[in-house]
Amino acid sequence: MAEEDETVPVTGRIRDKLVETKQAWARDGRLLTGTQLDPSRDRLPPGQTLVKDWPVLDLGVQPDVSPDKWRLRVEGLVQAPVRLTLPEFMALPQTELVNDIHCVTQWSRYNNHWQGVRAKDLIAMARPKEEARFVSFTSYDGYTTNVPLSEFVADEVLLAHSWEGAPLTRQHGGPVRVVLPRLYFWKSPKWVTRIELLRDDRPGFWEVRGYHNNGDPWAEERYG
Repeated sequence: MAEEDETVPVTGRIRDKLVETKQAWARDGRLLTGTQLDPSRDRLPPGQTLVKDWPVLDLGVQPDVSPDKWRLRVEGLVQAPVRLTLPEFMALPQTELVNDIHCVTQWSRYNNHWQGVRAKDLIAMARPKEEARFVSFTSYDGYTTNVPLSEFVADEVLLAHSWEGAPLTRQHGGPVRVVLPRLYFWKSPKWVTRIELLRDDRPGFWEVRGYHNNGDPWAEERYG
């Protein structure tokens, strides 16, 4: 992690029992219904329940990333590595999107209003090399996850700094988090600081603990 990232204070510690419980869910196939739905026809993925609030879920660690300390790096298999402060990030073209989000713990929330920078615009700045196929994310709490590059540059994917007209709170991943609405929300890391483009896939924190590598809610790819 970059030198300036090391000064970010972190409270709490990883809740080992929570991690063990979720690994057991993966082994047991908890919450699976065995149903597949079509996202073009079915808005609510199988096994999901609608909520009105936005539950706070994390590993037990919450970094306190002040605006002056936040940095974002886009590196790896790129021709022009990107390094941004928060003011530089906010100066990029901004986009407002509305989408639904789906958590693997069985809740979904409709019509979330986001503001931020489209992932495809950020990646275009970095000019990916031809062999780049995958993305690995790293967050300030040490969390990692992964997606195909083609998934990350979809039109609806955002690096969001605001939700419902207000800056993202620390609890929900502020100053900036990833929003990948087509996948279960563990694929949308909070407190993102590093985006690395790779030739080969690199499974992240939950993926190496029994969770599905793709995470499509309508195919019910909770575990794999």
